[in-house]
This record gives sequence, structure tokens and C-alpha cells, in this order.
Amino acid sequence: MPNKYELNEAAVAYARQLVDKRQYVLDSDWGDAQPKAEAQNAYLDKHSWAEYAAWHLGLTVGASDETKARYAFVFGDLRRVHRSGLIACVYRASEFHHKDIELAAHDLLQYLDAKTS
Repeated sequence: MPNKYELNEAAVAYARQLVDKRQYVLDSDWGDAQPKAEAQNAYLDKHSWAEYAAWHLGLTVGASDETKARYAFVFGDLRRVHRSGLIACVYRASEFHHKDIELAAHDLLQYLDAKTS
């Protein structure tokens, strides 16, 4: 059975703050830019779980807080929002029928595009 996710409203707000502060990358290969396990572990060594959670649009229903399994749909490299990361979130959420996350990622993409056009 596929996972169910709740929208992480704090992550949506954080992504908007990052865009407003011009902390974004407009052109990247998400396959290369998305944080790998080693980068995530290094981030968690220096940051709180709440800070880590802020990079993820989805919260896995039923997963324990303060575990990587709890957080899904990462949209940045743990430093900046990536346009390609938002696009990946839209597509992945759409593919698996996670409508709240799909729409939030889409809205963030439109917000980023409006700020940078």
C-alpha cells in the first residue's frame, strides 16, 4: 500500500521565504542537485529536525517524527530552493495522487516564476 502524506504547511512558508530572499536556483538537474543521504546526514549533524522538515512538502502519515521516513517531497538542496525540485514535487505528487502536495508545489513554482520573470 502506498504511503499517505499530509501537506507540511511550515515547509510551504519556508520555501516562500527562501524565494523572497532570492535563495533559489532556476536551472539545475534535479537528479544531481537533490540532497543524497550523506548530505542529509551532514545537515542533520548541524541542524534540528524542524529545520530538516522545513525542506519537505510532505509529512508521511504514521511515520515517527525525527526520522527521515517522516519527511518527503524535498524541494531544495538544503541551502536553496531548486525550480527543478519544485517541478519534481509537482510530478511525483501528481503521479501518486497526493493532491494537496501537488497543488502546493505548483503554487510555489508559480510564485518563484512570478518573482524571477
